Amino acid sequence: MANWRFGIIGCGSVADFHIEAIRQIEEASLVVVSSRTEAKAQAVADREGCSWTTDYRELLARSDVDIVCVTTSSGSHAAIGLEVVKAGKHLIIEKPISMNVSDAERLVQAAKANHVTLSVISQRRFEAQNQAIKRVLDEGTLGKLLLVEVSLPFHRSQSYYDSAKWRGTIAEDGGALMNQGIHCLDLLLWFAGDVHTVFGKVATQTHEMEAEDLGLAILQFKNGAFGTIMASTSIAPGFAATINLYGEKGSIKLEGSTIVHWTVPGRSEPTWAQAGAYGGITDPRSIVSDFHQSQLLDVMASIEAGDEPLVTGESGLRAVQLVEQIYKSAAEGRQLTI
Repeated sequence: MANWRFGIIGCGSVADFHIEAIRQIEEASLVVVSSRTEAKAQAVADREGCSWTTDYRELLARSDVDIVCVTTSSGSHAAIGLEVVKAGKHLIIEKPISMNVSDAERLVQAAKANHVTLSVISQRRFEAQNQAIKRVLDEGTLGKLLLVEVSLPFHRSQSYYDSAKWRGTIAEDGGALMNQGIHCLDLLLWFAGDVHTVFGKVATQTHEMEAEDLGLAILQFKNGAFGTIMASTSIAPGFAATINLYGEKGSIKLEGSTIVHWTVPGRSEPTWAQAGAYGGITDPRSIVSDFHQSQLLDVMASIEAGDEPLVTGESGLRAVQLVEQIYKSAAEGRQLTI
């Protein structure tokens, strides 16, 4: 594998997971970081032994940058990402890809037009138990899929939302669905396929914020299966997310990164351990960088092979589309067809 040279735009807490992942990959090197705050950019650069700038366009103009990770606040992802791909750089963008479908579509189309790879951070796809579940579903071992239940009973304090003006806003951050729930929604769509109809409800119950701290939805997928979603940041003290899959021949129940029930005909339950793999229940920083590393490796390999990565721009678009349709359904008080 070639040596891939990375630039990072945004030096907040999320960037640390990308930096750690790059540090652990032999064929990757961090060349330059960018932050609007000079002290942040310089501190990261001094620690990592790379260049820094307060103008990300200077980063994009460098010929020694192959792949750019965008780790800025959510509301800026699409606009900055668009400049990245137009500069001819491969793009790994933090979730969500954008705050609305129209911006996501523009970014996906621009990446294709400029012949660069676009991947949206959805690192939970790379966890071993989720890969095993996906194989079982693709092989049809569970038979006809009947129901998929997603529950994300997280907790965030008011001080978390007060820590930055953009937190909890619809345009810049989103609520429990777009921010915390987006990883589970990505897995839901990866496991069950495209959604046909959605009926949603949202509410802001325990926080002073613009976006929702509780989101609910009933879905029907194009394959006929049904789905339910609950995502919240109001559940004290906070619990691991669960995904339950019920097929006509068996069931799988997932709690955090642990399979707590496995009835799959002809398949013994996976026995590996992934201690510490799951986090973020009350603290968004309490996760490991291992699966960011897996996703970066996948992107690097896909570029070399001329293939699509496991998580594409379209994957991120579909997740945002689902959230947008839940919001629209809640606002209109009716079921929508996607």
